[in-house]
Amino acid sequence: MKERQSRLKLIKNLIKNNRIESQDDLLDLLLKDGYEVTQATLSRDLKLLKVGKVPDGKSGYMYALPGDVENAENQIIYVQDFLRGYVSIDFSGNIVVIKTFPGHANTVCNALDNLNLDEVLGTVAGDNCMFACLREGVSGEDFMKVLKTHIPELDD
Repeated sequence: MKERQSRLKLIKNLIKNNRIESQDDLLDLLLKDGYEVTQATLSRDLKLLKVGKVPDGKSGYMYALPGDVENAENQIIYVQDFLRGYVSIDFSGNIVVIKTFPGHANTVCNALDNLNLDEVLGTVAGDNCMFACLREGVSGEDFMKVLKTHIPELDD
């Protein structure tokens, strides 16, 4: 029984820390950690953990834990809101200026806030423009790199 509990814990960690698209991918990761299990056993484990598949925001699906399913779905919505509303991004020092279509600044601001970027200290929205204040030591270039990890479709 102890092996099962440690395997379940490992499966949770693997799903949290990796982009896993199939049971084969997960089986390979488990095997690297010394767990040789059948596909049927893995299916039972995933069902027990209530693991689901969610859209990855591109063209496929990936595994997510129960609380993460809602978060992943919300993240996709925030990314879409951001992409729909922003026009351009510029920065000076630790201030980022994001120009938006008229009336979209609040939506883009909300999307950025909900991406929970550690680099952002706070945001303020107007009608067609929003500002983000970056933490001390974070440059505009750093912010753009992090933002592109969350929103790969972002234009330069």
